[in-house]
Amino acid sequence: MATAIRSLAALIALGLAALASAADEYVAPRGPGGEHPDLNGIWQALNTANYDIERHMARHAMQLREGPHGPLPAVDLLKLGAVGAVPPGLGVVEGGSLPYKPEALEKKRENAANWLERDPEVKCYLPGVPRATYLPHPLRIQQGEDAIMIMYQYANAVREIYMEEVGEAPVDSWMGQSVGRWEGDTLVVEVTGQNDQTWFDRAGNHHSAQMTVTERYTPMGPDHLLYEATIDDPETFTRPWTMRMPLYRRMEPDARLLDFRCVEFVEELMIQTWFDRAGNHHSAQMTVTERYTPMGPDHLLYEATIDDPETFTRPWTMRMPLYRRMEPDARLLDFRCVEFVEELMYGEWRRHPLERP
Repeated sequence: MATAIRSLAALIALGLAALASAADEYVAPRGPGGEHPDLNGIWQALNTANYDIERHMARHAMQLREGPHGPLPAVDLLKLGAVGAVPPGLGVVEGGSLPYKPEALEKKRENAANWLERDPEVKCYLPGVPRATYLPHPLRIQQGEDAIMIMYQYANAVREIYMEEVGEAPVDSWMGQSVGRWEGDTLVVEVTGQNDQTWFDRAGNHHSAQMTVTERYTPMGPDHLLYEATIDDPETFTRPWTMRMPLYRRMEPDARLLDFRCVEFVEELMIQTWFDRAGNHHSAQMTVTERYTPMGPDHLLYEATIDDPETFTRPWTMRMPLYRRMEPDARLLDFRCVEFVEELMYGEWRRHPLERP
């Protein structure tokens, strides 16, 4: 067994080195503005990192209990059968394993033993960075001359990368604050201000609110990016460590991000939307036609025409001005309201995850 583990570690090291070498040799076409490489596109990781970023063997389930002849799936997961099994993976962590401090390693084991209750992904919370990159969903990089956005299919999340210094993150949030710069053909992104509620994977690997993530996006070829993330979190780990993986360009002619608003899959109350707090409602047949028209340098005219023959006798229109926020540091702050109603949403489901009526 020890020989097999050493051989696996050597294979991982060779593979990660090959990725870095390929990235060093490729010269990418230029993007908007002509100065930096073009990262635009829809990309996806193809690995088992969301199950466990460390190298791991296949096992019965994410959450196990002791059985008479070895580990068995937790009772709440038994009905999933093989669908709930964990596939094996070579891991994406340089060196193969994480340099936990002793108390942090114990917390990781507690997380794994209580996966169904604790994993933020189960609750549809935003995954944080770097986990958002290797969830089993694609992402889109939208690169302009002066700004870069990353849009994720998971939970329809959007992340802005500021290409100039903006100071400390005003509050800790699920996705943190991202500030980017170019080092040659590599986009380097410093991510700070993440809360301590996100995990790296389903195996319970975790971090503190002091974590800093340094991401590197480097073209390896016309259809591949090398993604690297270095984690520095002295409260949790004995030293910084790095994960590394390729991102693959989605090649379908009609490739796009589809809708995955996972909150509605875990909360029946959120299936029905209203127009307001007064109870004005609509049917699933509703069509909305929006119009955004500049009224001046700091105002837009917003109009929305509602056509819903199941609910209304005729189409009708709402109209209002939208005001440009004028504060010098105006930005969107974090308001992930799911966490504020967690007990309403998940209390009963936590107690009976497979027997919810």
